Amino acid sequence: MASVRFTVTPTKAEDVPGLSDTSPDVSSRSSGRVRFGSRESVNRSEPPSEASGAVTAGTDTPDRTNAEQGDGSAKISSVYINNSHAVDDDDFYDRNLALFEEEMDTRPKVSSLLNRLANYTNLTQGAKEHEEAESIGEKRKPSKSPQMGTFMGVYLPCLQNIFGVILFLRLTWVVGCAGVLQAVCIIFTCCCCTMLTAISMSAIATNGVVPAGGSYFMISRSLGPEFGGAVGLCFYLGTTFAGSMYILGAIEILLMYIVPSAAVFVSSDADGEHAAMLNNMRLYGSVFLLLMSLLVFVGVKYVNKLASVFLACVIISILSIYTGALVSAFSPPPFPVCMLGNRSISGHVAQLYGCSKTVTEDVRQDDANATANGTLAPPLLPAARHSELWNVFCNSSQTNTSCEYYLQNNLSTIEGIPGLASGVIRRRTPIRIMAGSNRSGDLKDAQRSIPIGTILAIFTTSIVYLSCAILFGACIEGVVLRDKFGDSVNGNLVVGTLSWPTPWVILIGSFFSTCGAGLQSLTGAPRLLQAIAKDNIIPFLRVFGHGKANGEPTWALLLTALIAELGVLIASLDLVAPILSMFFLMCYLFVNLACALQTLLRTPNWRPRFSYYHWTLSFLGMIICLVLMFISSWHYAIVAMVIAGMIYKYIEYHGAEKEWGDGIRGLSLSAARFALLRLEEGPPHTKNWRPQVLVLLKLDEDAHVKSPRLLTFASQLKAGKGLTIVGTVISGNFLHSYGEALAAEQTLKHLMEKERVKGFCQCIVAQKPREGISHMIQSSGLGGMRHNTVVMGWPTAWRQSEDPQSWKTFINTVRVTTAAHLALLVPKNISLFPSNSEPWTEGTIDVWWIVHDGGMLMLLPFLLRQHKVWRKCGMRIFTVAQMEDNSIQMKKDLATFLYHLRIDAEVEVVEMHNSDISAYTYERTLMMEQRSQMLRQMRLSKSDREREVGTTEDHSNVRRMHTAVKLNEVIVNKSHDARLVLLNMPGPPRNPDGDENYMEFLEVLTEGLERVLLVRGGGSEVITIYS
Repeated sequence: MASVRFTVTPTKAEDVPGLSDTSPDVSSRSSGRVRFGSRESVNRSEPPSEASGAVTAGTDTPDRTNAEQGDGSAKISSVYINNSHAVDDDDFYDRNLALFEEEMDTRPKVSSLLNRLANYTNLTQGAKEHEEAESIGEKRKPSKSPQMGTFMGVYLPCLQNIFGVILFLRLTWVVGCAGVLQAVCIIFTCCCCTMLTAISMSAIATNGVVPAGGSYFMISRSLGPEFGGAVGLCFYLGTTFAGSMYILGAIEILLMYIVPSAAVFVSSDADGEHAAMLNNMRLYGSVFLLLMSLLVFVGVKYVNKLASVFLACVIISILSIYTGALVSAFSPPPFPVCMLGNRSISGHVAQLYGCSKTVTEDVRQDDANATANGTLAPPLLPAARHSELWNVFCNSSQTNTSCEYYLQNNLSTIEGIPGLASGVIRRRTPIRIMAGSNRSGDLKDAQRSIPIGTILAIFTTSIVYLSCAILFGACIEGVVLRDKFGDSVNGNLVVGTLSWPTPWVILIGSFFSTCGAGLQSLTGAPRLLQAIAKDNIIPFLRVFGHGKANGEPTWALLLTALIAELGVLIASLDLVAPILSMFFLMCYLFVNLACALQTLLRTPNWRPRFSYYHWTLSFLGMIICLVLMFISSWHYAIVAMVIAGMIYKYIEYHGAEKEWGDGIRGLSLSAARFALLRLEEGPPHTKNWRPQVLVLLKLDEDAHVKSPRLLTFASQLKAGKGLTIVGTVISGNFLHSYGEALAAEQTLKHLMEKERVKGFCQCIVAQKPREGISHMIQSSGLGGMRHNTVVMGWPTAWRQSEDPQSWKTFINTVRVTTAAHLALLVPKNISLFPSNSEPWTEGTIDVWWIVHDGGMLMLLPFLLRQHKVWRKCGMRIFTVAQMEDNSIQMKKDLATFLYHLRIDAEVEVVEMHNSDISAYTYERTLMMEQRSQMLRQMRLSKSDREREVGTTEDHSNVRRMHTAVKLNEVIVNKSHDARLVLLNMPGPPRNPDGDENYMEFLEVLTEGLERVLLVRGGGSEVITIYS
């Protein structure tokens, strides 16, 4: 029977006392080593000594030899490369993974990876990438893993936030202002919005580990740091103001219904009662905010302990509503309401003065006459007089509107809780379903808790809201439902009138419910801000990423309390609610967008465990959120979007760059792929042609760009439009020069950022620079997005250069671009070209159009003048006429051509007469040929040198030199003061032996000109007169 044997072989027996030979513990840190035998078949009848000897012989390695030479604590040499911490217990892996041993420092063993992932905790890291926090060798303080489950971590916070102000303070009023049918429809719409958002959120939350930050983390990793930061900050503000709203709701319940006598500010007249109540709200709200902040500061565990008590009160209160509705069908509670016409009278006034216009009493006749004569009212019966309500409505000597209404309508008494009634809702704000996800860093298993807890909480609260709306409409009189503060029912909370056995159940329950919701907001908002600050996408928020040793966000809590105080100072529940509603709805919109985007893109990493989602549901939720924003308050919606847009642009321009593999980047890749596939493989139409530039830069020995103005000129030519590729070539072997190539690429990127050039950089390592440039010209770009123009510098001081390869590389590049049918731009004297901060205020751009090359010479000045540097420069076009040409007609035709091209320029035709070749031309030609011959002689062998003596001179060089000299004289004469001279670049000779002469011709052609741009077209038309 085959078996695997192992033998424990200690270096010294006394070093490992009590070590059992049957213990395969490879994690032991003793000097004893666990040796595993091979997989050979070993018979059980084989003698143990032989088996042991076989194993020992098979494992007698240099490691063992080294170990036995020292004491028991000596370190055993490792077979790992660049691995100084290998220990003896890795010997098993040394032998079984020897094939991968050279890469162990960069590609760890699977066991090491799994161990790090198993020890992952999201509590201490916040919203940082866990890959960075779990780096090898990083020392972190031991922290307690989060232990909160679904009920305490998600379900309970959601219930407390939803069963808050809206249910107990405003739902009855909303029901009374709409109607049962409309109310149910609105509540159902809002429930659909929250449920669809919860489905999208569940899909995102189960697509990986969700650290602290909750909704912010999900949005930022799905839509990028710009969207995540903008929506995250807005959601943080909404959560903070939600805490203010809940605190104001608790104070309203306390001062208006529970302890009205606790008011500090009291007004004697009716006009000042509202202002006094606002001041009381501010005072008590600030005190409550301070106490709640201290409780949150002490620790979230105390908030969770109180949450159970608060939720128990809420559940009891809701049960009392259902019980009261059932009881009211048999014995409605006595809440008489005094009505004047179709309006209710305050219960305190009716209780004090009665609900009658007259009162009957025994009076004498003269008293009756006196009463009749001393009032404005008609005569009364002898035993009747006006009640005190007369003085309430008609206490003025002049008849007013309230008095007229009082006189025209009768008083009546109705039952406020008749048991059967009508009326219903206007709005239920779909808020705070993310109370659990905001505390994702405290959850033991966020991927399991967030979907179950959130969806279950929404399902529970939706049933409660819908049933309560129906019960309110069926059991409470409509006029009482529309009474926001319960004045008609003696100042009682309207929903409390329906509760059983006493309204105090609702009062206590609603008070604790709003207090619990406020605590949940003050607990979640600082963690959200801490997650944003730790990501460092907004630099000035960095300080709020720090906290206590246990990770509690101290500084974030302080800022949250200050912002919440601003909401408390508003002191109006109805003014604070729309603010936070906009922020929450916008956050929900982007959660749905993120889920839909990830689903449609089908990225490989999109594998959520929650499978009950679809992109159509996410889009439907997104549309509902957008509609609700503008229906609720269109101006608040616009303000919220403007704030989010400003934060987005700030992060885009000043925030830290993050690569999170977000959906926006995936969408960009998909859009780029779609656009590239739609682009034609061939050249674009003439009307769409623009220079797609490949800029060739050269680096010195210190990896600095030799001619940075070349990139400056390219930026002026492009003006941020089209494709720009910046490339360089490094001489060497790619295997050895990879690091140098990365450094060169970073240098190019920094230069591009400095010059504000939008494009790509490319670095090629090649044995010869000319081969690297040729490869770059051939391979740069992708599909239809390829360069059509090459910009390269002039080889300065090529005559004195010790390296003749510089100008040979230049000529070879000219030949390669010509063969590839690409345009070529060669700025000469590039150091004299203006920078982007040196605009010309005057001057001209002179174009010398000698041969037609597709219209490049016409188009380039127009593009340059779009930039601020060249905008104020005029444009002049010169062309050359021979003796047989009609110069006058040429000038007219050229002017007409420019008119059809919509280009404003001065036109001039220069006549070049036939003349004899001057002595200067012969002299320059002779000097050129002598230099070329000398260079050839240096490269030729002795036999080749003797053969070269018998060759004859090429008379074509004299003619070419004559042309160069004549053109240079004319150009210098006309354009010596021009800011820039554009000139046709002649092609290189077909015979490579004349390369030196070609460089000399170009030098003579451009001699005496300050700034020259040599232009060589690609052979295709780049400008047209047609629309």
